[in-house]
Amino acid sequence: MSDKILVVDDDPVICEVLEFNLANEDFDIVCVHSAEEAMQKLSPDYSLIILDVMLGGISGYKFAESLRRKSNQIPIIFLTAKDTENDMLTGFSVGADDYVSKPFSIKEVVARVKAVLKRRPAQKENEGDIVFDDIIINSRLKEIIIGKERIMLTKTEYGIMRLLAENPQRIFSRDDIIEIVWKESPYITERTVDVHITRLRKKLGKKAGLISNRPGFGYRFNAFCDDEDKL
Repeated sequence: MSDKILVVDDDPVICEVLEFNLANEDFDIVCVHSAEEAMQKLSPDYSLIILDVMLGGISGYKFAESLRRKSNQIPIIFLTAKDTENDMLTGFSVGADDYVSKPFSIKEVVARVKAVLKRRPAQKENEGDIVFDDIIINSRLKEIIIGKERIMLTKTEYGIMRLLAENPQRIFSRDDIIEIVWKESPYITERTVDVHITRLRKKLGKKAGLISNRPGFGYRFNAFCDDEDKL
């Protein structure tokens, strides 16, 4: 399977150049133009981020710092016109794995991407966990950790939570959830989905708003919910 790379740069031309050339090296490339978009798009199936520093809104430095603070260790290569020694030290201090200055050679970028991916650590026990702020969806124990609280889930509750959290950009209808979570199980109704969602929200307590409902459409994962937000 090809490594999936998230390119975050507000210059469409740079995104196009990187996407074309890295795709030719058999990488799976997704481009976004802001840190805010990257937050929505990022998921455990990405292998690396190529990140511009000078972004509108949240800067690349702040985004990288936020990821590291959440224990997300995905490799990051900064791609930026800021090339002083202090800029580079700042980049590495917030968790960068490498730093490429603009204007850049595409061959250099490809070489650095391959080098960073090659030195990735071996698979860790927590690989596959989903992390949002102080919330961890633990893939081994099939539970949710909120701060210091551990919340045990049933197999079905975990399946629903994992499905929604892995796809924060998508609204799932009740039929979608039945087809994916229950698969071949007969006699599952839309009401059954609602009951499981209600129980899951109850277990989440003040974080119940992580699962939001769009009337007439279905359910989605709300990564930026406030405590006690029960949309």
